[in-house]
Amino acid sequence: MNFKFLPFVSVIVTTKNEEKNIENCLKAIQRQTYPQEKIEIIVVDNNSIDQTKAIAKRYTKKVYCYFKPNERKTIKNFRGAQLNFGVRKSKGEIIFFPDADMTFDEELISEAVGIIREKKISALYVPEMVIGKGLFGKIRNFERSFYNGTCLDAPRILKKGLFLRIGGFDEKNISFGFDDWDFTKTLKKLIDRKRIGMTINKIYHHEEELTFRRYLNKKRKYATTAEVYLQKWGKDDPEIQRQFGFYYRYFGVFIENGKWKKLLKHPFLTTGMYFLRIMVGLNFLRRLKFTFSCVKTKP
Repeated sequence: MNFKFLPFVSVIVTTKNEEKNIENCLKAIQRQTYPQEKIEIIVVDNNSIDQTKAIAKRYTKKVYCYFKPNERKTIKNFRGAQLNFGVRKSKGEIIFFPDADMTFDEELISEAVGIIREKKISALYVPEMVIGKGLFGKIRNFERSFYNGTCLDAPRILKKGLFLRIGGFDEKNISFGFDDWDFTKTLKKLIDRKRIGMTINKIYHHEEELTFRRYLNKKRKYATTAEVYLQKWGKDDPEIQRQFGFYYRYFGVFIENGKWKKLLKHPFLTTGMYFLRIMVGLNFLRRLKFTFSCVKTKP
């Protein structure tokens, strides 16, 4: 096969003590049906103290350490800074940035390249499935399935030129947790939304070690970083109103585009999902200075 005219793809993975996950992620990249000669793997590590870097070096020579003690006080989002650094080091025309605890379908990159080339698409959402344990894992996956391609989601594959036009992730102002939404909002200001598509092939987010308590603690930490994001875009922004408003987060996203049928089909999971949403909402309100009352509740 002549690979000459196929675009080069850079897969950038950011890490911090990911020795339990990184190998499965890198193996998933090597299993892609897209020609390996047209894929580069870049791992950008943030001072891991486990075997993350050693494992990554088995799969790629491009393992970088992004750790700058003098920037600790100026960088709010090291994941974003690591990713921006990885893009600067990349040579691909298309970039893909999965998390270290993700794997993906073998046809994902091939499909993504095809869509971008043939349909004049610049960025792609990738449907995500949560792989967890027990009932909690099933509920998490059920909930996540409603968010694909909505304002609660974010593209993971896009043209490098677009990433550079956006300026990458805002590493100085927006903390990890809302950086994906911030990045996506900037992207939508630059291009027509018709140029944002979605793949059929999926990402699998491995949360086997995530418990209900850890999940609530994680969301509670995110809540402490939301205020700056809200201030940056304004509480009157229509998308902000959906992301933080009561109606969309508890009803709209679950019933739009015929998704309400899935709620009726799985009443047990629906009940569990709403219990989870209520608990997250209560924890969120305890920490967030800008409460839901400052955001309009209409979709």
